[in-house]
Amino acid sequence: MASPHTSAWTVPTARFVQVLEAREVCVVDLRSPGEFAADHAPGALNIPLFDDLERALVGTLFKQRSPQSAFDEGREIVVGRIEALVAEIAAVSGRDSTSDDLVARVREMTAGGLDQVNRSFGCEEAPVLPGGALVICCWRGGLRSSSVVALLRSLGWQDVFVLAGGYKGYRTHVLEELEAWCAPPAFVLRGCTGVGKTLVLREIERCKPNWTLDLEGLAGHRSSILGMVGLEPCSQKLFDSRMSARLRAGFAKQVVLEGESRKVGDVIVPRTVWEALDGGTNLYLVAPMEYRIGTLLEDYLATTESRTQLRGQLPFIEARLGQNKWSGELVRRLDDGREAELVEILLERYYDPLYQNSEAQREYTVTLDASDVERVAGEVIAWIEERS
Repeated sequence: MASPHTSAWTVPTARFVQVLEAREVCVVDLRSPGEFAADHAPGALNIPLFDDLERALVGTLFKQRSPQSAFDEGREIVVGRIEALVAEIAAVSGRDSTSDDLVARVREMTAGGLDQVNRSFGCEEAPVLPGGALVICCWRGGLRSSSVVALLRSLGWQDVFVLAGGYKGYRTHVLEELEAWCAPPAFVLRGCTGVGKTLVLREIERCKPNWTLDLEGLAGHRSSILGMVGLEPCSQKLFDSRMSARLRAGFAKQVVLEGESRKVGDVIVPRTVWEALDGGTNLYLVAPMEYRIGTLLEDYLATTESRTQLRGQLPFIEARLGQNKWSGELVRRLDDGREAELVEILLERYYDPLYQNSEAQREYTVTLDASDVERVAGEVIAWIEERS
């Protein structure tokens, strides 16, 4: 590669599949914190070139003034940050950041303006990604990552690569992976709200690693109108990323899932996963009302923050039950400390009728009492193994 003191730089690129296959690769994502939070490659570290406000400013200049104005503003931001940026990348990747002319190098590399910089970069796909490589990612594998890789390679870091296509390339890979997945035989835990399907699923995974696919865990949502209480729901893109990573890790001879609708909160289950779930062998879990109430109280009211979230959501259910009759009633029961009474009403008046209506056409191969999580998980495991 030419040095930054010449007129052209060739930067090597690596496809995401190469990143997966190589050993101990360090992936650094230069996008803003907001972009990174929405979704990112598994294991990637966020060392942003611009923060969220700076990214918005550069984008506004690009649209309202000119690409060159945006470039000039971005250049000054980078000049002020480059030493700290390189030091942080060096720290996370185990490299030496010693250099006394980083600012001068950046100014020289960008002196010709946007058009000259764009003409100066050439990309060349690396045939092999070595173990311990450093891969730099931005939105499209364009100017942000290419310029940083060129700078780092000028410091003597020869095993530094641009992620080909950037985050967009990675996202395309994820969607292709989800669409191509072939499911093993699927067994689905079904049952009314509060019987502890998630508890049983996670106990099965504890006993039999790589047997289960926890959709609610991936989504950060319990798949109901109150399903976000106490959790952190994720974006569709992050859900897809988590899903593809889980599918990539593989399963045993079968996969066990919890019965869900096509949407888990606000995210949509990929087609191939939904078909496995919808067409799987159904196991019906039951539990006494007292047990179900206790399970939901522990799940939804574990913290003060959860209680506040729940209170904010209850009016939605009151409206569905009938605004004239129930307006404020559920909230009052919560405020008065009558939580068990509140949960029983929710189950009998809202969740159970909803579940029975949605599951009316389902056929179940076996019914199991879920009130002892360890016991029923063992029964499910034994039942599946007998039929496998």
